Amino acid sequence: MFWSDGSPEHKIEKFKNPMSSDITKRIEENSYTVGVIGLGYVGIPLALGFASKGIRVIGFDIDEGKISSLSEGKSYLEHIPSDHISKHVRDGSLQPTSDFKRISEVDAVILCVPTPLDAHLEPDLSYVEATLTQIVPYLKNGQIISLESTTYPGTTTEIVQPIIESKGLKVGESLSLVYSPEREDPGNERFSSTSIPKILGGVTEKCLEEGYALYSSVFPDVIKVSSTAVAEFTKLLENIYRSVNIGLVNEMKIIASKMGVDIWEVIDAAKTKPFGFKAFYPGPGLGGHCIPIDPFYLTWKAKEYGVNTKFIELAGEINRSMPEYVVSLAMQALNRKMRSINGSKILIIGLAYKANVDDMRESPAFYLMDSLKSEGAELSYYDPHIPKIPTTREHKEWTGLESISWEEETISQFDCVIIATAHDKVNFSDLAEWSDCIVDTRNAMSEIPTAQGQVTKA
Repeated sequence: MFWSDGSPEHKIEKFKNPMSSDITKRIEENSYTVGVIGLGYVGIPLALGFASKGIRVIGFDIDEGKISSLSEGKSYLEHIPSDHISKHVRDGSLQPTSDFKRISEVDAVILCVPTPLDAHLEPDLSYVEATLTQIVPYLKNGQIISLESTTYPGTTTEIVQPIIESKGLKVGESLSLVYSPEREDPGNERFSSTSIPKILGGVTEKCLEEGYALYSSVFPDVIKVSSTAVAEFTKLLENIYRSVNIGLVNEMKIIASKMGVDIWEVIDAAKTKPFGFKAFYPGPGLGGHCIPIDPFYLTWKAKEYGVNTKFIELAGEINRSMPEYVVSLAMQALNRKMRSINGSKILIIGLAYKANVDDMRESPAFYLMDSLKSEGAELSYYDPHIPKIPTTREHKEWTGLESISWEEETISQFDCVIIATAHDKVNFSDLAEWSDCIVDTRNAMSEIPTAQGQVTKA
């Protein structure tokens, strides 16, 4: 804690910065350089946010393909236009590289690397550890190091700090170490990367103040908390809150279905209440990097303290079971058409984990495809945002599969169509005309005239 009286109003501060150290003076003068490591869905928007303020950014990634594309001013993320990148590459404010020796050129290092789960649903910090090991030889006095990757409380001080200090640097003296969780929401047009309030925790007060100087030069609202553990826990709470509520509504969906009640109509009715209720919606499972993963980071860490997080784990189990639930309903829908799932041609609509983006991270569509394939089905997909499946860490067997064309001759050949993601670009009225067996996990067909028994809500 950095505040002595412990009063609630002092737990979070939005503005306090003495601007005393060399780095804070350079930040105040806009004469500093930022290094962003990991040029993906988090790193690219962050790098562009700094570059748009006239700050020199060196972007690091081990993927030479990404570096080549960025160096040519080309975006590989659909929601980020290439001209946003090319502009900053041309004027030198964004410099993509795979040469980690250039860490010595920057004043601040921001880590935006993956933190997935391993096969046992336990935290995999190998990307964080490998990155730190790679950059430690090039760190220098006076730098600010910030971790933005989602992780469990204690990671910054228990994992990151010892690696940094292994070469003789001292956190809080030689350099500053902070944790500031990313809050990216790809495709969200209401909030840009830098318009979302930034949570910030520092290992020491000096770390916190220098980290505040760094982020407040780009983010208009930086919220300081009393420790890196509080900042780490905040990120987990935000996403576990969503996971638990989605788990609840997914379970309610199953109950409602058994009772012959439309859960979507129930939700629409409930959300008319002006207080005490926030609408969450069911689906085929959780997707995105955070919500399917974050709960397991906390449950793993909680065991160290002898705490069993039953409520959180139950929500996780429910959400992870949703793809199998959808498959079971697809089987029933095919049976009603006197067809077996074994040998059936099944089309998945939407590979992205949510509508109107090309982000496939942890998408439940892949788990649907895996399960259906194991039942003997022949799988294809259609996604206007993902023309071809690139290599992924978890689902390499689907690499190279291409989206089919959207035309009656093609769609009508499928025995069953499963709507996994309801993109705006998909014409679901066409689907109603072209397919006699539709499994709808997103309520996409609710306003479209269909024949009795044509659509199964899942």
